[in-house]
Amino acid sequence: MTDHQPRHTKIEKEIVTNLGTVILEHPVGYARGKSNLYCVSSDDKVLWFAELPEENVLYTRVRFDDQGEKLLTYSVRGHACEIDLKTGKLLSKISIS
Repeated sequence: MTDHQPRHTKIEKEIVTNLGTVILEHPVGYARGKSNLYCVSSDDKVLWFAELPEENVLYTRVRFDDQGEKLLTYSVRGHACEIDLKTGKLLSKISIS
């Protein structure tokens, strides 16, 4: 773990990239309407918040895809999503529940 501070709950996972550090915070108790998956710079400034698959649906897991170009995520409502690593934009989502 690095020295980044959580925004609302606790940091579940950090992924260091050449763009910044992707942070996943625990979804329980996280602020409504905000994404719990975001990327911060080395000076802890938010570069982006990941687009949510549905309103008030937070992420539970995150990892790189096999090429290291996108983030693969899961949500609390059973979405499998692809997130653009550079922008945090939702590239695709499917419901797996």
